[in-house]
Amino acid sequence: MQTIADIMTRDVRSVSPQETVMRAAQLMDEMNVGSLPVCDGQKLIGMVTDRDITIRATAAGQAPERAHVEDVMSQQVRWCFDDQPVDEVMEQMADTQIRRVPVLDHDTHQLVGIVSLGDMATKHSAQVDRTLGEISSPSQPDRPH
Repeated sequence: MQTIADIMTRDVRSVSPQETVMRAAQLMDEMNVGSLPVCDGQKLIGMVTDRDITIRATAAGQAPERAHVEDVMSQQVRWCFDDQPVDEVMEQMADTQIRRVPVLDHDTHQLVGIVSLGDMATKHSAQVDRTLGEISSPSQPDRPH
Protein backbone atom coordinates (compact mmCIF):
# COMPACT_ATOMS: atom_id res chain seq x y z
CA MET A 1 0.00 0.00 0.00
CA GLN A 2 1.40 3.35 -1.06
CA THR A 3 1.31 6.12 1.54
CA ILE A 4 1.35 9.89 1.23
CA ALA A 5 5.01 9.92 2.34
CA ASP A 6 5.83 8.03 -0.87
CA ILE A 7 4.48 10.75 -3.17
CA MET A 8 4.37 14.04 -1.24
CA THR A 9 6.51 17.06 -1.97
CA ARG A 10 9.03 17.55 0.83
CA ASP A 11 10.92 20.70 1.82
CA VAL A 12 7.78 22.80 1.63
CA ARG A 13 8.18 26.53 2.12
CA SER A 14 5.85 28.07 4.65
CA VAL A 15 5.22 31.57 5.95
CA SER A 16 4.76 32.84 9.47
CA PRO A 17 1.50 34.49 10.49
CA GLN A 18 3.41 37.76 11.06
CA GLU A 19 4.82 37.84 7.51
CA THR A 20 3.41 40.55 5.26
CA VAL A 21 0.86 39.69 2.60
CA MET A 22 3.24 41.21 0.05
CA ARG A 23 6.03 38.79 1.02
CA ALA A 24 3.63 35.82 0.86
CA ALA A 25 2.56 36.89 -2.64
CA GLN A 26 6.21 37.28 -3.69
CA LEU A 27 7.01 33.77 -2.43
CA MET A 28 4.04 32.34 -4.32
CA ASP A 29 5.26 34.09 -7.47
CA GLU A 30 8.87 32.88 -7.01
CA MET A 31 7.74 29.30 -6.42
CA ASN A 32 4.91 29.35 -8.97
CA VAL A 33 2.34 28.13 -6.41
CA GLY A 34 -1.09 29.37 -5.42
CA SER A 35 -0.94 28.62 -1.71
CA LEU A 36 1.44 28.41 1.21
CA PRO A 37 1.14 26.72 4.59
CA VAL A 38 1.21 29.12 7.53
CA CYS A 39 3.26 27.82 10.44
CA ASP A 40 4.09 28.98 13.92
CA GLY A 41 7.46 27.28 14.18
CA GLN A 42 6.74 23.81 12.74
CA LYS A 43 3.08 23.85 13.80
CA LEU A 44 0.59 24.27 10.95
CA ILE A 45 -1.93 26.98 11.86
CA GLY A 46 -3.40 27.89 8.48
CA MET A 47 -3.07 28.23 4.73
CA VAL A 48 -2.87 31.38 2.67
CA THR A 49 -3.89 31.33 -0.98
CA ASP A 50 -3.66 33.81 -3.80
CA ARG A 51 -7.45 34.07 -3.52
CA ASP A 52 -7.20 34.91 0.21
CA ILE A 53 -4.83 37.73 -0.65
CA THR A 54 -7.07 39.02 -3.45
CA ILE A 55 -10.37 38.88 -1.56
CA ARG A 56 -9.36 39.52 2.05
CA ALA A 57 -6.58 42.04 1.48
CA THR A 58 -6.61 43.70 -1.94
CA ALA A 59 -10.40 43.92 -2.38
CA ALA A 60 -10.77 45.02 1.24
CA GLY A 61 -8.37 47.91 0.63
CA GLN A 62 -5.55 46.63 2.85
CA ALA A 63 -2.04 47.63 1.86
CA PRO A 64 -0.11 44.41 1.11
CA GLU A 65 3.08 45.77 2.64
CA ARG A 66 1.27 46.39 5.96
CA ALA A 67 -1.29 43.58 6.13
CA HIS A 68 -0.15 40.36 7.78
CA VAL A 69 -0.73 36.80 6.65
CA GLU A 70 -2.66 36.06 9.88
CA ASP A 71 -5.21 38.69 8.81
CA VAL A 72 -6.07 36.94 5.53
CA MET A 73 -5.21 33.24 5.98
CA SER A 74 -7.70 30.42 6.21
CA GLN A 75 -7.55 28.86 9.65
CA GLN A 76 -9.74 25.82 8.95
CA VAL A 77 -7.14 23.67 7.19
CA ARG A 78 -7.69 20.17 5.85
CA TRP A 79 -4.52 18.13 6.31
CA CYS A 80 -3.41 14.51 6.26
CA PHE A 81 -0.76 12.38 7.91
CA ASP A 82 2.33 11.13 6.10
CA ASP A 83 1.44 7.49 6.79
CA GLN A 84 -2.11 7.63 5.40
CA PRO A 85 -2.91 5.58 2.30
CA VAL A 86 -2.92 7.57 -0.95
CA ASP A 87 -6.38 6.26 -1.90
CA GLU A 88 -7.86 7.48 1.40
CA VAL A 89 -6.45 10.99 1.03
CA MET A 90 -7.47 11.16 -2.62
CA GLU A 91 -11.05 10.34 -1.62
CA GLN A 92 -10.99 13.03 1.09
CA MET A 93 -9.71 15.57 -1.44
CA ALA A 94 -12.57 14.72 -3.79
CA ASP A 95 -15.15 14.93 -1.00
CA THR A 96 -13.91 18.34 0.17
CA GLN A 97 -12.94 19.69 -3.29
CA ILE A 98 -9.36 20.49 -2.28
CA ARG A 99 -6.43 20.24 -4.71
CA ARG A 100 -3.55 20.54 -2.21
CA VAL A 101 -3.26 19.20 1.33
CA PRO A 102 -0.53 19.87 3.90
CA VAL A 103 1.08 16.70 5.27
CA LEU A 104 1.86 16.30 8.97
CA ASP A 105 4.15 13.81 10.67
CA HIS A 106 1.90 11.34 12.48
CA ASP A 107 4.00 11.36 15.65
CA THR A 108 5.00 15.02 16.00
CA HIS A 109 2.12 16.68 14.10
CA GLN A 110 4.69 18.95 12.42
CA LEU A 111 4.50 19.99 8.77
CA VAL A 112 6.63 17.64 6.66
CA GLY A 113 5.26 18.15 3.16
CA ILE A 114 2.35 18.89 0.88
CA VAL A 115 0.49 16.61 -1.50
CA SER A 116 -1.38 17.68 -4.61
CA LEU A 117 -3.45 15.97 -7.26
CA GLY A 118 -0.40 16.29 -9.50
CA ASP A 119 1.62 14.24 -7.02
CA MET A 120 -1.06 11.58 -7.15
CA ALA A 121 -1.35 11.51 -10.94
CA THR A 122 1.32 8.84 -11.23
CA LYS A 123 -0.55 6.58 -8.76
CA HIS A 124 -4.06 6.13 -10.20
CA SER A 125 -4.70 8.25 -13.25
CA ALA A 126 -8.33 7.06 -13.52
CA GLN A 127 -9.02 7.91 -9.90
CA VAL A 128 -7.25 11.27 -10.26
CA ASP A 129 -9.46 12.02 -13.29
CA ARG A 130 -12.58 11.24 -11.23
CA THR A 131 -11.31 13.32 -8.30
CA LEU A 132 -10.42 16.25 -10.56
CA GLY A 133 -13.88 16.01 -12.15
CA GLU A 134 -15.51 16.21 -8.73
CA ILE A 135 -13.32 19.13 -7.64
CA SER A 136 -13.99 20.98 -10.89
CA SER A 137 -17.76 20.74 -10.53
CA PRO A 138 -19.52 23.75 -9.00
CA SER A 139 -19.70 23.60 -5.23
CA GLN A 140 -22.73 24.53 -3.21
CA PRO A 141 -22.43 27.71 -1.13
CA ASP A 142 -22.41 27.30 2.64
CA ARG A 143 -24.80 30.16 3.14
CA PRO A 144 -28.57 30.33 2.60
CA HIS A 145 -29.85 32.25 -0.43
